[in-house]
Amino acid sequence: MDWLALRRGSGQARRQAERSDIRTYYPPVKTVVVLAMNYFTGTPSATPLPPAVATSSDQPATATATATSSPRWSNYAWGDDYHRLIKKRLKLLLTDLAAAFPEVAGIACVDTSPVMEKAWAQRAGLGWPGKHTNLITRDYGSWVFLAELLLDVALEPDQPFEEDLCGSCTACLEVCPTGALDQPYQLDARRCISYLTIEHRGPFTAEQAGWVGDWLYGCDLCQEVCPWNIKFAQLSPETAFQPREFISSFDLQRWRQVDAGEWDRLLRGSAARRAGYEGLGRNIQAVTANGTESR
Repeated sequence: MDWLALRRGSGQARRQAERSDIRTYYPPVKTVVVLAMNYFTGTPSATPLPPAVATSSDQPATATATATSSPRWSNYAWGDDYHRLIKKRLKLLLTDLAAAFPEVAGIACVDTSPVMEKAWAQRAGLGWPGKHTNLITRDYGSWVFLAELLLDVALEPDQPFEEDLCGSCTACLEVCPTGALDQPYQLDARRCISYLTIEHRGPFTAEQAGWVGDWLYGCDLCQEVCPWNIKFAQLSPETAFQPREFISSFDLQRWRQVDAGEWDRLLRGSAARRAGYEGLGRNIQAVTANGTESR
């Protein structure tokens, strides 16, 4: 509660009762089936800038961008909207279950549902929450989407994943340029580049704009340096997750020319619509300013 009271989780406080007790969300639930899907589609389209490391929350470092470079997008948003793809497949799986076992009922959940996905994934044995707060799996690192089936029948559970395989590594904390990962296993969303460029509504303060660096949408810095990702990441075979053309072909100048109509066409069926046209425009302005100031 203290973490939520400090607003460190930002929107996480919404629907708190359902997140705290999954039976509040779906009363018949007796089993949570957790699924993970690899979405990694390769290295960034632009070479990341060496991040400066914040030495304290009071003196955050500022990342900078090159004015003519391709701005960066979080890997999860390179292709089609995973919500639609995964939800569709979950419903097909439910249909198959109902056909084989007519007495079984349930619902399909992606990350828009009030379900504590990482906690359930760990209890189901898929992996452990890393110091960057993302779930890490042995097979794919943290480049995975999570989803759930809530069923009204009791199934024999798998063994929880009880190890913490991060060890003494602090690479993710050290690479974060804003101090959002000020403690292991704890994220201050108010300082997170991903939160700011996607979920934050309204204009940036001068400080927030500086934090954005060259990230136009999201941020993957903490995942890119994770040894589990470096060693075990596998390219996803899912064609829907392959990068759209604008990921690699649009430089910052080209993005400044995108109007509302083209934005709608380019991002149709993309998870990146989440930021909205105004939000993307705000991000473009911040990345542009960072590039100008860095020259």
